[in-house]
Amino acid sequence: MQQFESFRASSLYCNKCSKAMPVREKLLLVLPDKEIYDYLCTGCASSLGQREVTAGDRPAPPRARRRPGIF
Repeated sequence: MQQFESFRASSLYCNKCSKAMPVREKLLLVLPDKEIYDYLCTGCASSLGQREVTAGDRPAPPRARRRPGIF
């Protein structure tokens, strides 16, 4: 389904905490064709899963703006 192509988790079940916990995304690895993120529990910092973002799913990097008259 197209609506779940860029899914990001906000909470996942943690075995150590024995309940669903909010998670934090941490960038693990940057490759030419994808980026790999790790989901960490905010309570105990355990790794709860991973997410891969392919080059086609990544937003374009912001372009630097130049002020007029400055080179």
